[in-house]
Amino acid sequence: MILNQYYLGCLAHASYLIGDEATSTAIIVDPQRDVDQYVVDAAAMGLSIRHVFLTHFHADFIAGHLELRDRCGATIYLGSEAKAEYAFVTMNDGDTLDFPGLRLQVLHTLATQSSRSRSLSST
Repeated sequence: MILNQYYLGCLAHASYLIGDEATSTAIIVDPQRDVDQYVVDAAAMGLSIRHVFLTHFHADFIAGHLELRDRCGATIYLGSEAKAEYAFVTMNDGDTLDFPGLRLQVLHTLATQSSRSRSLSST
């Protein structure tokens, strides 16, 4: 398993590239608007970006999930209460995405201001 964190200090925003080497698959969690760093890093590691998770909608910046979908053909995953005008896979509490060397599991958590959020755990 590969886990890279990307931190954008001016927005206090963390995003992640999770890689499964057995399937050459990369998952991007909460991507920044500028997705070039994920594309370059995934390619350097021999990975293809196939999945993008948004743990919640970000009101303070524009996420790069749509660009990753368009550039890489990645599937977008959102929480069960999400509504969007683009295609996405709904993830519920306890749902998993399994790979030979990695399992991602969705954990439903309460976020600030009584909104709902999703987080991922690796098992």
